[in-house]
Amino acid sequence: MKKVAVVYWSGTGNTEAMAQAVAAGAQKAGAEVTVLTSAEFGAAQVGSYDALAFGCPAMGAEVLEESEFQPMWDDCKSALGSKPVVLFGSYGWGDGEWMRSWAADAEGAGIMLAADFVICNDAPDDDAKAKCEALGAAIA
Repeated sequence: MKKVAVVYWSGTGNTEAMAQAVAAGAQKAGAEVTVLTSAEFGAAQVGSYDALAFGCPAMGAEVLEESEFQPMWDDCKSALGSKPVVLFGSYGWGDGEWMRSWAADAEGAGIMLAADFVICNDAPDDDAKAKCEALGAAIA
């Protein structure tokens, strides 16, 4: 059984709802899943998991949350190696630039993105939740 970590930061609960859907998809596909906030996770824990999902909403001028999530992500990047990774998050403005930049940063660091990222505007609707579940299944 694969061990999957779903790590997220959420200010309004939208990305948290996406994290729960990613976790549900991975569990339905047979994985053992742990859901953690970015404050609860760091590079030292990466080795405990077979695959990881990271979620963060767009902040400011379409960037990752800077005080908690970005430092955790920067800390973890070099430890991820060839583990399957997926990205997700919500936004309230813009066109998803923060996610395209984040995916490019991951790929530039040699991280294997196991599936296309999932984004949604504001709270995830049924379609976004289904895409998040599929994302979880992709790494399970």
